[in-house]
Amino acid sequence: MTAQGGSSHPADGQIGIALRRAALAAERAARQRASAERHERLAGETGREFHVAMAAMHRRVAERHLIAAQLQKKYAYGLADRSAGSGARHLFMATVAETCGTSSAALTLVGADMAQLALAASDQLARNAQDLEFVLSMGPARDAAESCRTVCASGPAMEERWPGYGAGLAELGLASVIALPLKSQAGCVGALTVFDPRPGLAESGVFGKVADALAESMLLGPDADPGLYGETDHRAVVHQAAGVLSEQIHCSLDNALSLIKARAFSWGESPESVARRIVSGDLKLHY
Repeated sequence: MTAQGGSSHPADGQIGIALRRAALAAERAARQRASAERHERLAGETGREFHVAMAAMHRRVAERHLIAAQLQKKYAYGLADRSAGSGARHLFMATVAETCGTSSAALTLVGADMAQLALAASDQLARNAQDLEFVLSMGPARDAAESCRTVCASGPAMEERWPGYGAGLAELGLASVIALPLKSQAGCVGALTVFDPRPGLAESGVFGKVADALAESMLLGPDADPGLYGETDHRAVVHQAAGVLSEQIHCSLDNALSLIKARAFSWGESPESVARRIVSGDLKLHY
């Protein structure tokens, strides 16, 4: 694809990468389906439960790769539409939200202490919701990652479960939230959270399948891209600011981080905004 006059559009490179990854994922899905069919034949011939279990496992993995391929293709087509002049900003996480049938979606990676390490969001609404969870240290993504189970809430139940956070979601115009753990062989690495202004959003089978595809194929699997085409925002500047602040006011890193979060919440700013001003020296905080 080329822009007018023959010059390459900046999105062309990402389109090509996404289509190649989609093709590779589709090939893996086909191989897994072939293995499933082989075990299904053997199960019919021998009656052994082993082959039944193996066939089911290969089917699950095939579905994971197929969904990964679909996400990559949708993302590539969205970029192509933008290159053709639609003007719409297209994000990979917007593709995830669209696939889930929700208005917004965010992917959060967490550390051993459940603190957010990185975030990718479909839009500013999802970003604001995850910033709120970060500053309050409570919310669905944290709970889903910690319990390794799906977490969902709607309407008044959001505030009952997460005081402050639930009210904040309502102020953003969101009435439902569902978070699904991102599971890997090493454990849970984060959560996929979907948001919607409609109350009573129910967990559907597609949510779990998308979360599985993201975790095993796109974040940790073959040809993984943990940056999700550059959309993943690491909270490194916040932790850098916590280090600067702890030295300035002689407190622990945990207390410095809590102070940054508190200021961000009370001022209605993002944690990164407060952190950047601390690191640059434009903002001095007192403990």
